Amino acid sequence: MGDVSDTPLLHGRRVTLRPIQPEDFETWQVVRRHNREWLATWEPRRTPGQPDPAEDRQAFSSRCGARRRERQLGTGWGFGVFLGDVLMGEMNLSNVVRGAFHSAHVGYWIDEQRAGCGYTPEALVVLFRFAFEQLDLHRMQVAIVPRNVASRRVVDKVGLRCEGLAERYLEIDGVWEDHLRYAITAEEWSARSVELQRAWLD
Repeated sequence: MGDVSDTPLLHGRRVTLRPIQPEDFETWQVVRRHNREWLATWEPRRTPGQPDPAEDRQAFSSRCGARRRERQLGTGWGFGVFLGDVLMGEMNLSNVVRGAFHSAHVGYWIDEQRAGCGYTPEALVVLFRFAFEQLDLHRMQVAIVPRNVASRRVVDKVGLRCEGLAERYLEIDGVWEDHLRYAITAEEWSARSVELQRAWLD
């Protein structure tokens, strides 16, 4: 693995990815409040009594602290997706496992007002470059509820390979939902990196 800062700053053609910090609370709160209904359909339901990070500054700071510990341990890399200084969403690399697996999962969300503008596919290619070329991962996976057309459009735009349906794969909004599983390996990145970076980053 290359020399990776605890707070890396990653650049695309238009977007910048950086870890979200406690001082981003007000900005993150505005975006999450505005997109509450848009995102609730696709995210796990909070445990009863668990504070909402979008409404509780301490919960948000704890969330940032947990993400920082993941980076320090090398088990996860969470990024805010920014257009200039404007927070548009998040792109997260989680469940990083080394050894024979050398793999991780990718999750993302974007402000509904920014959806469809190509920012998320661009951020995804930025994350691929970081994961394969700096973290030296071998495989990344994205799991998507089949009816989430907007999220599926993102992986289609970058040409991820669909590996099939995983039944009742994750709890989403209180229901165990089937997910389509998409993946890309280091070999595929090596073969396609010039094409993908030319299309989305250069």
